[in-house]
Amino acid sequence: MSGWGEFVAAYGAFFASHAIPIRPPVKPYLIARLGRAGFSLAYSMLSIAVLVWLIVAAGRAPYIEIWPRAPWQSHVTLAAMVAACGILALAAFRPNPFSFGGWRNETFDPERPGVIGWIRHPFLAALALWAAGHMAPNGDLAHVALFGGFALFALLGMSLIDRRRRREMGADRWSELRRAARAGRSLSPDAATFARLAACLALLATLIWLHPHVIGLDPLVW
Repeated sequence: MSGWGEFVAAYGAFFASHAIPIRPPVKPYLIARLGRAGFSLAYSMLSIAVLVWLIVAAGRAPYIEIWPRAPWQSHVTLAAMVAACGILALAAFRPNPFSFGGWRNETFDPERPGVIGWIRHPFLAALALWAAGHMAPNGDLAHVALFGGFALFALLGMSLIDRRRRREMGADRWSELRRAARAGRSLSPDAATFARLAACLALLATLIWLHPHVIGLDPLVW
């Protein structure tokens, strides 16, 4: 299987791998047998494997140009990646009762919400920025479908998770916590914030270094 057939199959596997394991009948069954840590590890490995396949399949699909390549597009990608890495660094290992990926959510303090006071779904926001930024210099049909689908997936995911969390927490509690987190957001950074921003730069530098080795293209060569 190659060409568009492989791309469509990989796309279908990507969405299936993200939708089926977290469904109520499936997730409890897997957690009971793998444990929560085992489930998270298996889910992450499956997601990464399918994502790699999808990216490779997009590169193998027939090239149909939608817009031409231009040097300025790489600047869009780099700017989006700076923002995405910043969001990831500020959100990592923070409690976040509003979205997935929160760490020790029971310790969440709405008076000191960090980046959560500004962005309820930081990991999905980073995914949307990554996808939109990479769509600019990849104007062929397969990659527009790939990155555009990721961006849409992230944006729709925010709405779906909001509805789920509101249902789980209760509408009044969800709204109250959301208002408190907004009221607690601040532009005054502390030492931990600067450390996270340093981690952002380290992450960005690592991704730039890995890109030509993994993807085959140097993001700094325009």
